[in-house]
Amino acid sequence: MEILLLFSAFVIATCGLIYELIAGTLASYLLGDSVTQFSTIIGTYLFAMGVGSWLSRYLARDLLGHFVRIELLVGAVGGSSAAALFVLFDHVASFRLWLYSLVGVIGILVGIEIPLLLRILEGRLAFKDLVSKVFTFDYIGALFASLLFPLVLVPYLGLIRSAFLFGILNTLVAIWVLYAIEAPILRRGAHKAAAFAVLALLGAGFIWSERIQSMAEASAYPGTVIYAESTPYQRIVVTRQQRDVRLFLNSNLQFSSLDEYRYHEALVHPVMSALKAPRRVLIIGGGDGLALREVLKYPAVEAVTMVDLDPAVTRLFSHNEMMTGLNGGSLASPKLTLINADAFLWLREQKPADAHFDAVIIDLPDPSNFSIGKLYSLTFYRLLKSAVNQDGLVVIQSTSPLVARKSFWCVNNTLAAAGFQTAAYHLFVPSFGEWGFIIGSFSPYRPPDRLPGGLRFLDVTTMKAMFQFPPDMAHVATAIQRLDDQPLVRYFDEEWGNYLIY
Repeated sequence: MEILLLFSAFVIATCGLIYELIAGTLASYLLGDSVTQFSTIIGTYLFAMGVGSWLSRYLARDLLGHFVRIELLVGAVGGSSAAALFVLFDHVASFRLWLYSLVGVIGILVGIEIPLLLRILEGRLAFKDLVSKVFTFDYIGALFASLLFPLVLVPYLGLIRSAFLFGILNTLVAIWVLYAIEAPILRRGAHKAAAFAVLALLGAGFIWSERIQSMAEASAYPGTVIYAESTPYQRIVVTRQQRDVRLFLNSNLQFSSLDEYRYHEALVHPVMSALKAPRRVLIIGGGDGLALREVLKYPAVEAVTMVDLDPAVTRLFSHNEMMTGLNGGSLASPKLTLINADAFLWLREQKPADAHFDAVIIDLPDPSNFSIGKLYSLTFYRLLKSAVNQDGLVVIQSTSPLVARKSFWCVNNTLAAAGFQTAAYHLFVPSFGEWGFIIGSFSPYRPPDRLPGGLRFLDVTTMKAMFQFPPDMAHVATAIQRLDDQPLVRYFDEEWGNYLIY
């Protein structure tokens, strides 16, 4: 009995932490700002565990029966939590209320279980052995969960299936206790019937997890979801609606095939055409290959290095026929060196002799969380200076100067604080609205007088007009984006959070 209940402590810690890691990851996918989501969710979970520990004092009799019932509740609630949150996201007004309520319920239930275990084992072990063994198994379970989650569960099972799997594990422990421990209260048929009913429901959820997620995403995205994948870094979703193919990362639109040419021509050509003969180009982000497609229109280009974090994105846009049709097969170019790495760490490790580029094109997701925000920081831009030739140019996608005016100019002001001269410009992209970019250089930037042929949107007259800003998008003073204090992320969250799309 002692071994079984000590193993239960291991399972309780493992499953409880897995449920909270799933909730934190799912919240960062859907709501952005992964640091804030994880911090507040883990904090809520720990507080709820404290509440559960306090409530356990009111369970005075039938301790084994209470333990089995609570274990079944943890399995049912925790196991179905990811599926429930995915379904609720697009159908409730206060998603955060549901999220934190669910986290709180799981925390309270887990918090009740550990004191119950201690009281059940009381008298069978010396007090010092009892406490040390229960908490040893508990902490080992937490370590096991923290390693298992990023290395196995997210890459191979996904969030919904992982939650169901650990709900099944909780339920199996309850069933093991029911059959292994001789106690009159546990011989009641109702306990076993409930246990097998929960097991059947969680098993069905595990088997049908992909369908559950597809149903949830079908209502959350326009058109039909034709590809979806969870990676250790993000949730990738591709949708199609008639001729429109769209890429979403963590629920944020990255491009629409109907108008992405406007964005990518504006991102690439004001920089590339302003250089006499750009030979070496660095692309940071841009794993869809669409910016690379535009770069390869310049015959002088000899080598392009692309640094994109997620290999799942570059794999999708390298091998999927529909995606390669959009990017013109650019990721198969012999001129390309593809590196799947964190751009911040990669840039810091480069030796000056190996990292002189004529053009650097930064096509990253918006700075919606601190992890991405570091790639918009003063430290990153100072690293960038050593990677650019003295007559080279840098361009950064910088969100909307209309919707997120402070965010946009924060990028500009941070780049200037790093020692670059800046030139800001903007255009209208129907899928995004008004969108902006910042060019960084070591001497005053002048828009080019010629562009390559075959462009669908950009011409010289249009390009020069993009550098004019109306009063409602004009420059404003902002704080500088630093690693230890990221005002850009706060600006972005506040400005886009206040923006309503009718």
